[in-house]
Amino acid sequence: MTSPGNGVAVRVDSPTEMRNPRTLDIDRMSTLDVLRAINLEDHSVPDAVAAVLPQLARAADLAVGALRSGGRVHYVGAGTSGRLATLDAAELSPTFNTPPDWFMAHHAGGPEALVRAMENVEDGSGAAEIRRFASAGDLVLGVTASGRTPYVVGALREARALGAHTVLVSNNPITPPPCEVDVLIALDTGPEAIAGSTRMKAGSSQKLVLTSFSTAVMVRLGRTYSNLMVSMRATNAKLRGRTVRILHEATGLAEQECTEALSDAGGDLKVALVHLLSGATIARAAEALVGSDGHVRQAMVSLGTG
Repeated sequence: MTSPGNGVAVRVDSPTEMRNPRTLDIDRMSTLDVLRAINLEDHSVPDAVAAVLPQLARAADLAVGALRSGGRVHYVGAGTSGRLATLDAAELSPTFNTPPDWFMAHHAGGPEALVRAMENVEDGSGAAEIRRFASAGDLVLGVTASGRTPYVVGALREARALGAHTVLVSNNPITPPPCEVDVLIALDTGPEAIAGSTRMKAGSSQKLVLTSFSTAVMVRLGRTYSNLMVSMRATNAKLRGRTVRILHEATGLAEQECTEALSDAGGDLKVALVHLLSGATIARAAEALVGSDGHVRQAMVSLGTG
C-alpha cells in the first residue's frame, strides 16, 4: 500500500486510530453537544493514568537513580507528544531550580517543529540525537501515541545500546512495543472522539503522565518540603515575595522574620527554612543541607530536630 507521491504508507494498529462508536454523529450535533461528547470522553483519561501508576513509579525511580548518579533524563517525541515532553522539561527549572541539563527534550524536527507541524520528520530516526547527547546511566523516555513512531523507536534502541535505561509511554496497549524497554507505560485511552486525533485523550493522558513523573522525581530528590516548592532561589522581587510567603507557610513565623532569614541566607530558601525550623545558624543549616543532598527533612534530622 502506498500513499500518493509520498512513498510507502504504514497502517497503524492502535485504538487511537479506531472510530469511536459514541461520536459517530458528532458532525450532526449542536456545538454544546459536541463539547459534551468530547468532555465525556475526557472523563476516562484519569482512570487510564491510574491503571499505569505502578509502571510510572518504576520509571520515576529509574530517573531518580540516574540523576543521583550524575546522569540525565531525556524525553524523546514527535508532534503533540514531543511538544508536551518539551513543555514539561522546560518548566522544571523555574519550578524546582533544577540544573539545566537534568532534563533534556529531543523533538523530531527540532525547534521549528515545536511551533509548526512537520509530520514527515517523525519518520526519521532519533538514534543520532541520542548518540550525541545520552550516556550510559541516563534515562531515555520516549512518548508516542502509536507506540511505533520511528524517531522515538530509533532513540530508544540507541539508548539501550549505550547502556541507558529506557521507558516507552504509548497509547497503544494492544500492540507489543517494537523494541525492548525497561518500563512500558501503555495507556488505554481508547478511540478518540475524532478518529486518529491523538492531541485529544492521548495527549491529555501523556500530559498527566509527564507532569506526574517529573513531579514525583523532584519530590524524591528533595526539591520540595511538604507540598511546598523550596528549591527556588529569590533572584528578583517577585520571587522574593513568593519565597517569603513559602517560608511563612512552612514555619508560621511573621513575614518580617522570614524576610530577614532569607536575606541572611543569601536568597537560598532551603537554608533559610532549615535555619528557622531548627534554630541552627545559617552556616550549620547550609552544611546540613549539603550532607543531606538537599533534603530538608533529612537535614533537620541530622541537626537533631527532625
